[in-house]
Amino acid sequence: MSTRKTASTAVSVHPLLAERWSPRGFDRAHEIGDEALAALLEAARWAPSAGNSQPWRFLVTRRGEPAHDRLFAALAPGNQAWAGAASALILRYGVGDWNALHQDLYGDVYFPFQVLTILARPGVDFDGGEFVLLEQRPRAQSRAHVLTPAQGAFVIFPTSERPNRGKNGYHRVGMRHGVATITSGRRTALGVIFHDAR
Repeated sequence: MSTRKTASTAVSVHPLLAERWSPRGFDRAHEIGDEALAALLEAARWAPSAGNSQPWRFLVTRRGEPAHDRLFAALAPGNQAWAGAASALILRYGVGDWNALHQDLYGDVYFPFQVLTILARPGVDFDGGEFVLLEQRPRAQSRAHVLTPAQGAFVIFPTSERPNRGKNGYHRVGMRHGVATITSGRRTALGVIFHDAR
């Protein structure tokens, strides 16, 4: 049985366009292979863009991974109706994007530190996109630290919390991190989450 569907168009259009359609159903048992996923991403990376800048950034998650569950939970209810059966979800990031304050806590055990390095040149390859660390201090206002690391510099920061010395000894200060809005260009960074390594 063929899945080819041809649109009934008002005027003749190229068959690639007339036969294009968006399925609303996915096979929950299907798993996309690494090679097929890499080919899709490479094709998307070469897709034309305004000014020929190709400002594409992708977040890829696979069904069954903790990150997939987090991404799925962030989708609008209308998209959750179909996305739960997809074997992979991809998000594209461009100018105007940002990363909400969060903690990378996957599973029951996580490493206490993470590492970030900026691969692009701030002020040359991109503007904005500062790295934000937020301290959630007990019985006090939260305090933000906004960092602009140079290309190749490393930031080592707490995954979840850090110790702080108070009047009555040490206590825990919760930490979250994120990225400020990118106002121009493309920000490329490498983050290492040690407990997520496989």
